[in-house]
Parts: sequence; C-alpha cells; structure tokens
Amino acid sequence: MKMLLNERISRFLTVSLLSLSMAVSAIAQEKEKTGFVVDKIIAKVDNYIVIKSELESAYQAYLSEGNPNNEEAKCQLFNRLIMNKLMVAKAEIDSVIVTDLEVDQNTTQRMNAILQNSGNSPEELERRYGKSLEQIRVELRDQIREQLLAREMTGRITKDLKVTPAEVKRFFNKIPKDSLPYFNADIIVGQIVRSVKISAAQKEEAKRRLSEIRDRLMNGEDFNTLAQKYSDDPSAKSNGGEMGFVGRGQMVPQFEAMAFKLRKGEISQPFESSFGIHIMELIERRGNEYNSRHILLQGIPSSEDVKRAEYFLDSIRTRILNDSIKFEYAAKEFSDDLNTKGHGGYFTDPDGGIHVSTNEIDPVVYLAVDTMKVGQISKPLTYRTEDGKEAVRILYFKAKIPPHNANLVDDWHRIQSATLAEKKDKVISKWFNKSRQDVFINIDPSYNYCKILE
Repeated sequence: MKMLLNERISRFLTVSLLSLSMAVSAIAQEKEKTGFVVDKIIAKVDNYIVIKSELESAYQAYLSEGNPNNEEAKCQLFNRLIMNKLMVAKAEIDSVIVTDLEVDQNTTQRMNAILQNSGNSPEELERRYGKSLEQIRVELRDQIREQLLAREMTGRITKDLKVTPAEVKRFFNKIPKDSLPYFNADIIVGQIVRSVKISAAQKEEAKRRLSEIRDRLMNGEDFNTLAQKYSDDPSAKSNGGEMGFVGRGQMVPQFEAMAFKLRKGEISQPFESSFGIHIMELIERRGNEYNSRHILLQGIPSSEDVKRAEYFLDSIRTRILNDSIKFEYAAKEFSDDLNTKGHGGYFTDPDGGIHVSTNEIDPVVYLAVDTMKVGQISKPLTYRTEDGKEAVRILYFKAKIPPHNANLVDDWHRIQSATLAEKKDKVISKWFNKSRQDVFINIDPSYNYCKILE
C-alpha cells in the first residue's frame, strides 16, 4: 500500500542516506573508469544537483535490504533526494544554519564508522577511493552539511506533529486485509549491563605506560604516529588522536577540565576519565572552543575485575528472581548501558518499540535467548560493547510473539510510527508544492514518468 511504501522509504533514507555517500562516490568513479555508464545530472535544484549514480546507489541499497523491485519505490527515492536538495536550497534562503562544530563532529563520527565498518586501514581506504583521507573527509563534510540542513528543515516543517489513538486506528483500518504487513517472530528482551572496572593496579600500569609515551613525545617523537600505534580510541587510526574543535559540555568533564587547564602546545600528565587514562596536548583554544589530541589507554581488566562485575550482576539477578526488585527498576538503577536503561533495560526497534524482530536484534543476543525459556533471566554473560570495552550482562527473555500479520495489539508502536510518518509526508508534500515556486527545479525528461512536479 502506498502509505506503507512511503513510510518505508522515509525510514530507509533517514537511516541510510549518509552511509551511502561513500558508495555513491565509489560507484560513480568506477563507472567513469570502466566506461560502462557515463554519470550525469538528473535533477537541479538551484545550485544543488542529484546525479544518476546517487539515485541508482540508493535504489540498489534499498533492494539489498530485501525490498521488492518497484519503479514506484525508485520514484519515491528520487522524490526524496530532490526534496532534500530543496530543503537545503530553502535553508539558504531562510537563513537556516547548522554550526561548523556540529558538521565537524558528525563528519568525524562518520569517518570513524567508515573505517571501522570497512575493515580497511586508512591507506587501503585511500587506494580504494583513489583519494586521500582529507579529500574523502572534505567531500563527506559537504554531504553531511546538506543532510543536517535538510534534517533541520524537516524538523521545523513537522514540528509538534503528533497522532492520536483515533488517527492510528483509522490509518490501520484503511489498509486492505490482504495488504497487511507480515512480521516475522518478535521478541521482548532486556539486559542489565555492568562494565568491567579495572583495578587500581591496572590503572597505575596504564599511567606508567602513558608516562613513557609522554617522555617520547617530549623528546620529539610524532604525536600522530604514537596515537595511531598505542591509543585505544578507535578514531586514532584515522585522526592521530586529534579531536577537532569542540565547545564546552561536548566532552566528559575530566577531559574538558584538562583542555582548559593546559597552555597551547602543552602535554598533560596522565589523567583519568570515564573512558580510561589519557594524555592530552592542547592544540588551540578559541574562547569556549578548543582543539586537542590525546592518547587513551583503557587498561586490560584482570580476571578478578571480571569476577567482580559477575558477582554484582548475580546478586541483582537473585533479587529479581526473589521478587525483591523489578527487572525494569534494576535496569534503570544499575545498568551501565545508556541505550537500553532508559527503556527499562529493553532492546528497541528503529521506532522505539520493545517488540524487536528476530531479524533485527543483535545475533549474539538472539543466540543467547534462543536457548532460554520465556520468563528466564540468564546468568551473567561476558561480552564486548560496541566501543570495544569488556562488560558483563544478564538477559531477560520476557516474551516471544510468533509470526503474524500486523495488528493493533502486537504492533501498536509500529502502526503509530507509520501513521505519524504518513502525516509528516503530507505536511512535507504540501510544503514542497508551495516552496518549489521559490527555487529553480529542472528534472531530466527521462524521469517524467515519476510525475514529481505534477
């Protein structure tokens, strides 16, 4: 049904468009090298363009997620790309801005994600794209700036939009019974996480190693090289430990305090934050903003450190099993995982609902609960967090919902999200039809069948 297709396209672009940016560049470059396809501009919106490889890459990524081949979906993607360009063009007209600080932070995060997800070294990434890391960063920065501007405009256009229960029910009742989405099995799973805290002896060892590295820096060795070699911060592989300009409140208190304590060019003694032990060099400070670089050592937890975390969670588990504390309360009070503790410890889907498809949940979590019965709480399990830290958790297998067609009982949150997405689509489409009069838009005639400007 069209409304569900629109919602799926909208979510896909929100989640995936930035991650496509480097693939778009690579595909366009490869086509130019091989001569199979000459890339071309397929839409202009004032000074902004959509190129053919951008649309084709987005569509191929859309298909790779298991979506069916559908010309309407391709037109919807094209429409969204044009709409994003229009939002950026209108942002300039309406003097909407995003700060350089926000753009730089997002660019750094995206560069780190590209390096980690590709599994390539910086040198391999440069060979793959035929560009230096700095060239890749500059191109990515421009794309991220556009995306942030489009997001800001979308937020302004759809500000305060909500849906009532009656609207959700009307939306659902409009879907023909034979067109109801089919969902695979869902599960409701929660976790309580305890990060493994290293002992005082391990911290002292990390400080000793950093003091030795600091001595080497003071003797003239290159900070970038040593950060890439020794730092436990994953971003150091690409940025040599340099954090870029950030403002007050952007970093953890200990890091920020040290940045405002140092003089330009000064290298700190080892100091501790919630991330581990650091040494820092202040590169520059401009008012309330500063640029620094650091080397981080997180320390290696001992077996006793792991056991302490296991004992702690085992005691929490016993209290839950004895009904002296509720799982949800314990997660909010004691869990170290910020992504789940705010939801009572439960994993959530992209819409924020706690019914999570077995296809979407972390495979490690799914394999663990697949051996459990509904209602069980696992014994403490060791694992590594997304940022590579050692941690322990207990898992609560609260419920399993068998495969089913969408219904208002099991899928309320999903249907509510789709209802809101349709409402936003209508508001944005109305805005598009009005705002397109303020800018120049030209679409390649070969895409007239999409009827974007009609």
